[in-house]
Amino acid sequence: MTSTTEKFQFTSKDGQTLDGRLELPRGKPGAMALFAHCFTCTKQSRAATQVSASLAEQGIAVLRFDFTGLGGSEGEFANSGFASNVADLIAAADALRERYSAPSLLIGHSLGGAAVIAVAEHIAEVKAVATIGAPFDVEHVLGQLGDDLAKVEAEGEADVHIAGRAFRVGQEFVEQMRNQPQEARVADLDAALLVMHAPNDSIVGIDNASLLFQAANHPKSFVSLDGYDHLLTERHAGRYVAGLISAWAARYVETDEEAREEHRSGVVTVETAGGKFTQRVEAGPHAFLADEPLSFGGDDLGPTPYDLLLAGLGACTAMTMQMYAARKKFPLQSVKVELEHSREHVEDCTTCNNDENRIDVIDRAIEIVGDLSEEQHSRLIEIADRCPVHRTLENRIDIHTSVIE
Repeated sequence: MTSTTEKFQFTSKDGQTLDGRLELPRGKPGAMALFAHCFTCTKQSRAATQVSASLAEQGIAVLRFDFTGLGGSEGEFANSGFASNVADLIAAADALRERYSAPSLLIGHSLGGAAVIAVAEHIAEVKAVATIGAPFDVEHVLGQLGDDLAKVEAEGEADVHIAGRAFRVGQEFVEQMRNQPQEARVADLDAALLVMHAPNDSIVGIDNASLLFQAANHPKSFVSLDGYDHLLTERHAGRYVAGLISAWAARYVETDEEAREEHRSGVVTVETAGGKFTQRVEAGPHAFLADEPLSFGGDDLGPTPYDLLLAGLGACTAMTMQMYAARKKFPLQSVKVELEHSREHVEDCTTCNNDENRIDVIDRAIEIVGDLSEEQHSRLIEIADRCPVHRTLENRIDIHTSVIE
C-alpha cells in the first residue's frame, strides 16, 4: 500500500495558522493518528516523517504539524510553551474531527510524548497513546537550556542555544514547563499506553521510561529501542518504530468496518511498501509487513517469504490437531510446532521438478501437551499430516499468472 501527503493547515486557539502534513493511505484509512514532534523539532524531522509515512503505508492516517512558532506555523516560539503545545494538539484534533475523523491514536516524540499524555483527556475519541523517548517530568526540558536559563529568568526573554541552534525564549515559556502534573496524568490516562525508549538515550535517560511505565495503569506496554538514539537518526529507525506502533495499536483502535468488509475472503494482496524489499501483505482485514533480514540487504521489518510459508504449515498443523482433539474430546492442552526449510540433493530423485535432483525439505517438530494416552498421542501425530496446507504442499501446484493492466 502506498500513501499520499496532503497539506493540512488549521487555526490555533489564538487564531494563528498552523502548518501540517496529513499522511493518507491509499483507500479509506483504518484509523486516524496525531503525531507530536520533539522539542524544537518540526513536522519535517526524520522521526516525524518516517514514522508518519510508514504508518500510512500500513493503513493508518497520520497528521504531523509544526507547533506554534516553529517550521511553517505562525506565532512566536518565545511566547509558546508546553501549555501552548497541548492547545495546538487540541486544535489539530478538532480540525481532523471536522474534516475527516478525530484521532483515536496519539503519538509523541520526546517532549511531544509528554504533550500527548497531557492532551489525551481532552480528546474523547483517543483509545491509545504511544510515546517515543518521552520525559517523565516536563521540566526536564529546561535542562537543555543550560546557563541560558538564568539569562531568561533575569532578563525576561533571551536567546538560547539548543543543539547548535538559536531560539528566542521568554519567561512564559519557562513557566509553562514547570509544575506540570504529569504523574497524575499518566495514572489517570483513559487509554492504552505504549512506552518506547532507547536504553542509551543520552538526552532523555531510560529512567524516564521506567517512571512512566510504573505510574501508568494497565493496559500498558514497554518496548526497548535498543541501538537507536534519541532522535531516531539511524537508517529505517522510524520505519521500525512505526511497525511496532501499528502492531500494538491494532489491539485498541477501531478500524473502519466498511473497509474491512471490502476485503475478499481468501484473497491475499502483496504490494511494495518502501525500502529495498519490504512488502505490505493484506489478508482479508489483516495487514502486516514481509521483508528480508539485514544479512540479505533487507530492513528486517517482517517475516521472510519462507517464514510465512512455514508459518502457514505450522498454523494449519496445530489448528487441525486442536480441532480433531476437540471433536474427539481428547484432553489436549496445547500444540507447539517448530519448522525449518532446507534443500537436499538426492542421487535418484523420481519426484524432482528440476535438473539438479534437488528437493525442498521441511523439518517439522511437534510438541503436544496434555494428559493423553499413548493411542491419543499417536493419533494426533497422524492427524497432523492431514492438515490442508500439508496436503497442498505435497500436491503438484500450478501457478497461473496474469497481468493487471
